[in-house]
Amino acid sequence: MTRSDPLFHITSGEELRDARAAGVYRPAAFAREGFIHCSYRRQVVPVANRLFRGRQGLVLLEIDPAQVPSPIVDENLEGGAELFPHIYGPLPLTAVVRVHTFRCGDDGRFELSSEVP
Repeated sequence: MTRSDPLFHITSGEELRDARAAGVYRPAAFAREGFIHCSYRRQVVPVANRLFRGRQGLVLLEIDPAQVPSPIVDENLEGGAELFPHIYGPLPLTAVVRVHTFRCGDDGRFELSSEVP
């Protein structure tokens, strides 16, 4: 992927509200892990269905990587071959170009809306 491809991050509406109040986004796991888990578009649905299946109140942050001042590293920390982008620093909300509502269906599975580029 190129650094012009948007990144996506799944979070709760509550964490996004907290970030807006603070002016910067740091997910709950950031203090422990030191980075923000992201995905490329093709990775969003498999990640959502593996980690968030059936969970309500989620949003999908669309991030412009060119606006992220921290290092972005494509890596797989679980030993697999597929690489995922990780942001090694807090995310300024100015880098979030859109916030998409991210609801699961009645079966608990996620699909991307056609509005997600």
